[in-house]
Amino acid sequence: MTLLVAIENWIPELWLDRFRRLAPDLEVIDARAPFDPAAARFAAVWKPKPGLLAGLPKLEAIFNLGAGVDALLADPTLPHVPVVRIVDPDLTARMTEWVVMNVLARHRRMDDHRAAQGRAEWRSIHQPAAGSVTVGLMGLGVLGKDAAAVLGRLGFDLVGWSRSRQVVAGVETFAGAAELPAFLARTDVLVVLLPATPETRGMLNRDLFRGLRGAEHLGGPVLINAGRGSLQVEADIVAALDAGELAHAVLDVFEVEPLPKTSPLWAHPKVTITPHCAADSDADALGRRVIGGIRALMAGEAIDPAEVVDRRRGY
Repeated sequence: MTLLVAIENWIPELWLDRFRRLAPDLEVIDARAPFDPAAARFAAVWKPKPGLLAGLPKLEAIFNLGAGVDALLADPTLPHVPVVRIVDPDLTARMTEWVVMNVLARHRRMDDHRAAQGRAEWRSIHQPAAGSVTVGLMGLGVLGKDAAAVLGRLGFDLVGWSRSRQVVAGVETFAGAAELPAFLARTDVLVVLLPATPETRGMLNRDLFRGLRGAEHLGGPVLINAGRGSLQVEADIVAALDAGELAHAVLDVFEVEPLPKTSPLWAHPKVTITPHCAADSDADALGRRVIGGIRALMAGEAIDPAEVVDRRRGY
């Protein structure tokens, strides 16, 4: 049982050590060192160099170590073997924590409370019930559904949009381009958990922002994006904030990462930035999921279809 580890932009040594520690019987190959391509039966990757995987004649499956597979699918030489994305309860829970934290921070006016604290001002700030705010979820996959379940328990009104029709308990759903305007018109806080595909690239633009409703006590619509950076047009976000078309933007992902120090987003008073950490999860748990998938395949079992990437859809 041989696993090739091919990682760019992260620290490969940590993953090599992790796999060797979690599965001592696993032969782990470092893609940066010379190796026999015919020895690799499985690959654990994050943004590997284009063409690398095409040179593995006995490859049976590719395990993507991050949530996004757009960089991997952009490789035209990618072998026709299953691409497995990690669906992990810890990852899902952490994303839901981040989403709920930021929805509540906007709804409960935490910026206003901090400002009042800075002035040593004891001031009650108007606080309507959660049911007066409609949270619109763009993306109703595993992450979107879990976030909806928690937000619903807190009492928020929920609407959801996805490319294809979904049925989600407690959520009024919309589907496809034709129903996007109606979804936006209902939305006060827009939470984006969409994958990066050719169809979603650049869709978070000024035209879309102008279609949002925005709760009165929030001062206008709020954008919360933890999907992918390629979805957003950052110049449009800044312009919409400056024009009052957005009241606030909470961003975990960016067009270029790390976010350049010259970006106007850093210093904008209506922007909250986190460094692509919304769903940072227990790396050992992710490693165990990969090893479990490998053992299942070795035993002749099938990978859960929910974890296999549909290349036509891009996720």
